[in-house]
Amino acid sequence: MLTKALQPVKSVKRLSYTHAALETPVTIVAHTEFVKYFDPRSCGSRKFMSNVSHHLVSGALSGFASTAFLQPFDLLKTRLQQGDGAESARRSGRLTQTVRNIVASNGITGLWRGTSASLLRNVPGIALYMTGLNQVRTAMATSPYFASVRATDSSKHASVLPKLTSQGNLVAGATTRVAVGFLLNPISVLKARWESDVYAYRSLTSAFASIVRSGPSELFRGFLASSMRDAPYAGLFVVCYEGIKREATLFLPPSSQASSAVIHSGSAAAAGTIATLATHPFDVIKTKMQIYSGGQYRGLSETVRTVLLQRGMAGFFDGASLRLSRKIFSSALGWAVYESVLMFIRTQPLQSPLH
Repeated sequence: MLTKALQPVKSVKRLSYTHAALETPVTIVAHTEFVKYFDPRSCGSRKFMSNVSHHLVSGALSGFASTAFLQPFDLLKTRLQQGDGAESARRSGRLTQTVRNIVASNGITGLWRGTSASLLRNVPGIALYMTGLNQVRTAMATSPYFASVRATDSSKHASVLPKLTSQGNLVAGATTRVAVGFLLNPISVLKARWESDVYAYRSLTSAFASIVRSGPSELFRGFLASSMRDAPYAGLFVVCYEGIKREATLFLPPSSQASSAVIHSGSAAAAGTIATLATHPFDVIKTKMQIYSGGQYRGLSETVRTVLLQRGMAGFFDGASLRLSRKIFSSALGWAVYESVLMFIRTQPLQSPLH
């Protein structure tokens, strides 16, 4: 967002003038704490950044790209985390053996099993998350408690997302991720069971029908564990992503879309690493609760106790390397695609002035 903080003023004023470069009206809003310039392409126009459809499309493309390329990481992570029993869990070479078993049974394409379920979860999920995150951050940017007052790079290759303080980014990321996770938890359960080899479902529709017949509680299994993973993950990710990106632009000012993509990818990869390592135990708990309906995995506390008894603390990091690898690549690819599409939209010429 093209925003610049100026000197404090004493009263509220609203002025208009014609921007010399854009040749379009620009409104200056002055209030008791900040004066901000609003570019109509980022704050007022139906045709530019405030247009929700742009964020939905960018987020959907981001979700499709990261899911299609990285599904094998997700599948293998689920297979490793579904392991039940101390003997099988301690077996060496689990990852290599799992890959061999899948390829022997279904060929190399078997590593992409569950792609349809992942796309069903991730394309709308990431689109809603990116769009919701932008809307929440835009709303929070109007508050002096959360709005960033740092000088920002106004070049056409800089980030086009709202700027918040670290506290603002933490709150925005956590709340948006949990809200989207609640809406799509039934699809997350479907995805986890489809990727596992515990169930012999014939199709996605029959799998989902089976889950629905089990009752509403099955549709939201693992939501608490998911929230305990997603809230800190998303909050930490957004804080780290924005912080690393801000510092990176000081050393390497973006001069082209290519250099911007490098900064966004590197920042997202680093942020994904930090957030993933901090939240992985909850991912293990979530996966086990969503795959197994009852018994020793019927609740959060029972699942934690079972993992501790069978595997000790190491059990909470089953599949960590796979999830870490996937998160690094998906964060780098997803956020680069998302911001690149938005920057492409922003740089398109205005067709008409504000009405």
